[in-house]
Amino acid sequence: MKPQDVLKLVKDKHVQFIDLRFMDFPGLWQHTTLPVTELTLDSFEHGFGFDGSSIRGWQAINESDMLLVPVADTAKIDPFLQHTTISIICDVRDPITKKEYSRDPRSIARKTTEYLRKIKIADTAFFGPELEFFIFDYAWYDQGINFAKYHVGSREGIWGRGDEDETNAGYKIRLKEGYFPTPPMDTMQNIRSEMVAELMNLGIPVEAHHHEVATGGQCEIDMRYQDLVTMSDNVMMYKYVAKNVAARHGKVVTFMPKPLFQDNGSGMHVHFSLWKGDKPLFAGNKYAGLSQMGLWAIGGILRHAKALCALCNPTTNSYKRLVPGYEAPVNLVYSSRNRSAAIRIPMYSDNPKTKRLEFRCPDSSCNPYLAFSAITMAAIDGIQNKLDPGDPLDKNMYHLTMDELDKIGSAPGSLEEALDQLETDHDFLLKGDVFTADVIHYWIKYKRENEVDAIRMRPHPYEFCMYFDI
Repeated sequence: MKPQDVLKLVKDKHVQFIDLRFMDFPGLWQHTTLPVTELTLDSFEHGFGFDGSSIRGWQAINESDMLLVPVADTAKIDPFLQHTTISIICDVRDPITKKEYSRDPRSIARKTTEYLRKIKIADTAFFGPELEFFIFDYAWYDQGINFAKYHVGSREGIWGRGDEDETNAGYKIRLKEGYFPTPPMDTMQNIRSEMVAELMNLGIPVEAHHHEVATGGQCEIDMRYQDLVTMSDNVMMYKYVAKNVAARHGKVVTFMPKPLFQDNGSGMHVHFSLWKGDKPLFAGNKYAGLSQMGLWAIGGILRHAKALCALCNPTTNSYKRLVPGYEAPVNLVYSSRNRSAAIRIPMYSDNPKTKRLEFRCPDSSCNPYLAFSAITMAAIDGIQNKLDPGDPLDKNMYHLTMDELDKIGSAPGSLEEALDQLETDHDFLLKGDVFTADVIHYWIKYKRENEVDAIRMRPHPYEFCMYFDI
């Protein structure tokens, strides 16, 4: 869609408002809304001014003016707003130089794609993330000087099996048995289908949806793969649609990685491949049908996996999921079928066009523009430096000897550890000025000060269970 097409859509659909969407530094969509009369052809070149100092992780107060420049081909009629509104994703630019803002996550994704083409390794990086999330009936939480609490509810949660209530119809999903019972045990079928219908109406192709492993309403909707920037845009629309469809039904969606104790958390397994023209570059005659380039890409991702976690698993809660025993891919190895490996090579088809890597560490709390860019840059580093990933591990992890386990690297155990790794291992991200030193520095600083320290300084409710009687 071109700017002229957007203006035609405005006229044809009697649009009243334009909603400008953009991504803040940590990874939440922000927006501002304008009457449609403010949108002209010039808007797509000159943009709209806004205060960048009020956005998390952005400009200082003395250099706050920024521009939102609408990207025409992202324009869509919003299905949730009362007044007819077009939502448009924007690039963020400096009003003086007109250059893209280095901390704008979308600009980093775009620079990754440009760098990939410049070095002539590939034309396109394709991504197919599997976002998992929970649909709860309600959620409340708070923290004060003398208390901390949270509570989530779900009519299908196993914890409600014994409720002596006439509305309790049984059919509760047992721990780790949510993959894939039919309705009425799967209570989320209709709401997921509604989410998929909205996504497809917005032009986002979907391959499947299903209940996930955990009790209490864990779900997954799988989008068809797209190029890096398009898929990053689609991930944000996916989250927006899931949350708003749930709200229609008086429910709430969370992409928090580990909201429930003793059951599986929500991950975002990332399927990734490089193509040149119509040629899949990861298909070949090596292990599991991979090419040598594919193996080198694995080598790069594994080499930098601990640093990648700081961007792909960017919350303190992420590391409640990345623990052994809950299908979490904590082992920094690769395998053709082993789901506890950090990288898996799917074996569903022998069609070369389906050959890809599945990086299983990331979770849905990440900023997709940053996470997908970092994964691509790690793969590029592996290809450029011909990094050998070592031997695959196809054995059952639980049957390995202690000596064998000691030789296997593990994902970081905390956000603090991941940030430490990123601090010492980020040169691969600076190539081509894709990530700048300022972006890396400020990401680490922001996460340490606003998240790591925030958790470190507060008493945990379970500490009272362990220590109150000391």
